[in-house]
Amino acid sequence: MRKTNFYTSATGKQPVREFLDQLNEKQVSKVLWVLKFIREHEKIPGQYFKKLVNTDGLWEIRVSQGSNIFRLLCFFDGDEIIILTNGFQKKTQKTPKQEINLAEKRKTEHLARKK
Repeated sequence: MRKTNFYTSATGKQPVREFLDQLNEKQVSKVLWVLKFIREHEKIPGQYFKKLVNTDGLWEIRVSQGSNIFRLLCFFDGDEIIILTNGFQKKTQKTPKQEINLAEKRKTEHLARKK
């Protein structure tokens, strides 16, 4: 079983937790359902979890709730721990480059602090 953790900045902020705090109850429930599904299932359909191409090991957690589309970017810390770096509401076909850059920066920071 996988474990999901929030990326925590050097100052103690957890951006994904702050993002979830901005969503309504139905939206949060759907995000939590998808996170639980990812933790508990070995094989995950691409509609929920997909590796981002042309990145250094970033993954995208995909959540749809009504007409809203949300994404949580993350990476694996080892084989079974997923670190959630940032979340956003998706409004375009492609994942915004600035969100990918932010996730890569947070991944680098997390791994550097871990050492």
